[in-house]
Amino acid sequence: MTTTQSTPVRAATPSAPAVGHRIQNAVIKYGFIFVTVTLFAYFAISEPSFRDSATLLDTLRYVSVAAILGLGVTLTMAVGGMDMSVGSVAGLGVTVAAKTMVSYNQVGMVAILAVVAAGALVGLLNALLIVVLKIPDLLATLGTLFVIQGTKLVLVDGQSITPGMTQSDGTTAPGRFTAGFLRIDRGTVLGIPISVLIFGALTVIAWVFLARTRWGRVLYAIGANPEASRLAGIRVGAYRALAYVLSGVLASTGGLILASRIGQGDVSAGTSQLLEAIAVALVGTSVLGLGRPNVWGTALGAVLIGIITTGLTIKGLPYYTQDVVEGAVLILALVFSFTLSKRRTA
Repeated sequence: MTTTQSTPVRAATPSAPAVGHRIQNAVIKYGFIFVTVTLFAYFAISEPSFRDSATLLDTLRYVSVAAILGLGVTLTMAVGGMDMSVGSVAGLGVTVAAKTMVSYNQVGMVAILAVVAAGALVGLLNALLIVVLKIPDLLATLGTLFVIQGTKLVLVDGQSITPGMTQSDGTTAPGRFTAGFLRIDRGTVLGIPISVLIFGALTVIAWVFLARTRWGRVLYAIGANPEASRLAGIRVGAYRALAYVLSGVLASTGGLILASRIGQGDVSAGTSQLLEAIAVALVGTSVLGLGRPNVWGTALGAVLIGIITTGLTIKGLPYYTQDVVEGAVLILALVFSFTLSKRRTA
């Protein structure tokens, strides 16, 4: 009888992750933050005036409108949509505020309520088009954008509203922007601009809502799989409508800050805010490699846009070069969010 001696088989042990894979993960997770810190350090070292606290506060004040509008876009992205009307809603807020105080001689609080109500109504209109009439989000809100732009021109006969102006009926506008209303952007509390405090407060509130409440988790669930959410008993339409109403309210809040900043009913106000709002919301998806809309990412995206704009302005570069750099940063952030993250999961 012969015996065969078996060779013991060594148990396979999992190999450590490849260095390249770990580097890629680090780039995806921290790359955007690294870019932000690097640009801040570069401008702070090369331009002494950039380090002044006044400059930094002015930077946050400058981006507060786009950031607040971006928070609204973030909410609609969470449900798988996109609100293209936020810039026009902010512009409508400027017109409504000016019309209320200058043309109708009302106090600032009445103007604030009127502006917020106008934003909520636009949000309800978007919800009606998207949820009830089943129009795709982008097309519905794009249509709303044009309607609002035309409506605000009709309201003011195509001219900006300024104190003491001659109105269409030949009378002189009796009111003006009240001092209290102008403090929304021009006033400070303990040296910090009120608009920056509003930006910070709304960021915290939006984060708590999205990340720490059932409503926020439901919004993310709808964005991930609306059909599964419906089968789970979630009222998908109601939550999507909620996202667009909140977006309208946030956009109108940005309009209040813009109106206070301008001090008149400029008919072109809000036009440039749409692209910046969408940019900061999209850039925010790349923060910490989350790959989804998130509030802190949107806030950081707004800060990055402000750093770039302020830094390049101090260096004396023309405005059109700023657009190129902002676009390049947006593309880089989208590479972090989509291209690299998909390779990691492939």
